[in-house]
Amino acid sequence: MREGSLEAPTRHIIDWQNPDYFDADKLEAEMRRQFDICHGCRRCFNLCDSFPRLFDMVDEAGDAEVHGIKTADLGKVVDACTLCDMCFLTKCPYVPPHEFNIDFPHLMLRYRAAERKKHGGTPFYEKQLTETDRNGKLASFTPAVANWASDRDNGLTRPLLEKVAGVARDVELPKFHGKTFTTRAKESPPVVNTEAPAFGRKAAIFATCFANYNNPHIGESALKVLAKNGVETEVVYPGCCGMPQLEQGDIARVAEKAKAIALAFKPYIDAGTDIIALVPSCALMMKFEWPLILPNDPDVKALSQATYDISEYIVDIADKEGIAPGMIPIAGGVALHLACHARAQNMGAMGAEMLRIIPETDVSVIERCSGHGGSWGIKKGNFEIATKFARQTVKRTADAGKAFIASECPLAGKHIAQGFEKLDGASHEAPRAFHPIELLAQAYGL
Repeated sequence: MREGSLEAPTRHIIDWQNPDYFDADKLEAEMRRQFDICHGCRRCFNLCDSFPRLFDMVDEAGDAEVHGIKTADLGKVVDACTLCDMCFLTKCPYVPPHEFNIDFPHLMLRYRAAERKKHGGTPFYEKQLTETDRNGKLASFTPAVANWASDRDNGLTRPLLEKVAGVARDVELPKFHGKTFTTRAKESPPVVNTEAPAFGRKAAIFATCFANYNNPHIGESALKVLAKNGVETEVVYPGCCGMPQLEQGDIARVAEKAKAIALAFKPYIDAGTDIIALVPSCALMMKFEWPLILPNDPDVKALSQATYDISEYIVDIADKEGIAPGMIPIAGGVALHLACHARAQNMGAMGAEMLRIIPETDVSVIERCSGHGGSWGIKKGNFEIATKFARQTVKRTADAGKAFIASECPLAGKHIAQGFEKLDGASHEAPRAFHPIELLAQAYGL
């Protein structure tokens, strides 16, 4: 392979069960090898804060370059990585099968896994933030209390949360609901449209922890749109996909989740049912990360091949059977942020393609990272950096001048919307950020 090849990048298996994966000397040697190539290229200087940190340290080391960086300082580069995959998929000319074999995000993952093993696990408060199912279930019992405590204007609890758990007091946190998406789906299943061109399709919807506990309207919108298009659905939620644990380097825990969820979906896949994920990070885990962590698990492999992102699935219906009629235009148009983990699925701009199905609706695409990076962006010290990297994204979204803003990643959408508050140095009200499937449901009048 030559630099600039149009071949698809190759992702190698994550060899986390090999003792060499955690060997400190071998890991440091590989980090310095890849960092040296990154230093000689520098195409990724503006993607996230990892690369400016690396290049600044190299420059400060003078003639020693990468070799002059102290071992203790290598972690500073890792700390700024959000595992967005954009360097690997959109910028780097040296990814496999190139002989330089650069995979920066999975190198950062390896370092975190090694650090976690060395220190005996994930730090206590970091771990509590990753327990999305437990947190969601507890909050669903008393959502008013949970939302009061997490409210950004709460001068009592938010400073305490920042001090104890390291969650920045200024970040807008997701809200919780007393009635989860899985409960709502059982109580009010939509009627399937037997006249739709795609009638006969069957799909199992992986609820995702965010849609289940934080924004059930995303799931309800998906159910209604799919029913309108003749798709018989069932909502299945065995548990979180493990992305929060992956961010912490807890690969063994991710593997446990992957096995359990793949086993739960096996009967559906065996019956020929399609699997749909509502949030792109979860779809990315199911399609790409899990098979690299458990390459010999047939259930994980089958699930990866059967899984669709919700936008991808709607576009597939439109392309193959035709979309059900009945949509009206969305007045004022939509500014759509393409989430990094949607782009990382190598499926194209499916969110934009789906919204363009809506007649006479102007869709502007914002193809820049929100800077949020999942749980990374909510931490004290990171939120300011996340806000800095989001400024151009926020500005482009505002400049698009559309009536609605949307992102397939709910956290990215929320972060961009919060950025509107300080746009151009003035005070503004943060707009609501929609998931594209919510806007499609609105176009149908559902």
